[in-house]
Amino acid sequence: MRYASLGSGSEGNALVVESQSDTTTTRVMIDCGFGLREIERRLQGRGIAPAELSAILVTHEHGDHIGGVFKLARRHNIPVYLTTGTHLAVADRIPEGTQINRCDSHDLLSIGDLQIQCFPVPHDAREPVQFALTDGASRLGVLTDIGQGTAHVQAILDGCDALVLECNHCSDMLARGAYPPSLKARIAGRLGHLSNTAAAAVLGSLNRSRLKSVHAAHLSSKNNLPALAQAALAEILNCRPEEVGVASQSEGFDWVTI
Repeated sequence: MRYASLGSGSEGNALVVESQSDTTTTRVMIDCGFGLREIERRLQGRGIAPAELSAILVTHEHGDHIGGVFKLARRHNIPVYLTTGTHLAVADRIPEGTQINRCDSHDLLSIGDLQIQCFPVPHDAREPVQFALTDGASRLGVLTDIGQGTAHVQAILDGCDALVLECNHCSDMLARGAYPPSLKARIAGRLGHLSNTAAAAVLGSLNRSRLKSVHAAHLSSKNNLPALAQAALAEILNCRPEEVGVASQSEGFDWVTI
């Protein structure tokens, strides 16, 4: 199994996960917050034609995660999976003919050679979820757009081989920054986004015995720095900061095989 980010941040998010067997290739994209032409360009940069996607999985209805989903799905006939709550929040934006599959926030999905565990997270959306994906040999946990860790999140992500983990903001930078108090409170609240410190606490709570790869994701361009996120996670991992990957807004990160 391998995975690659096509970009991560407040201007758009997309992650591709791929599994290959002797006869089949399964490729799913988690979220699509980019415009149609831009996501097609970014997919091409990773060697993927849009029609080769087996499915698009949606975490929640915020524009930086869902903005390009339905145009891409409709043009290339890609099935979309999203929770009932998310579907209700965006039903009026879905073009006729789009393949929609509604799921529960605790469902286990089987798509090609991948099994995908949906799990609910605290975030200010209608029915937000994140995903843990496995091909039977390796397991990838994806945790972005979450206000705080929970015991259920920990149970789902224990024992992953790789993790894409939100490090949205540095608490000090957010506090000193120019955002209005209401927005600062929303970002830092229990339904907002993980700070570097909170992300490190989530990571520290996990069984990391199989963990080989960690990428910080969804970094704020105004309230965080890659080096700060890397340092926070590296302290938990007992490694050099540069060994922690970062998903950038402009490039994401290239393929990682686990």
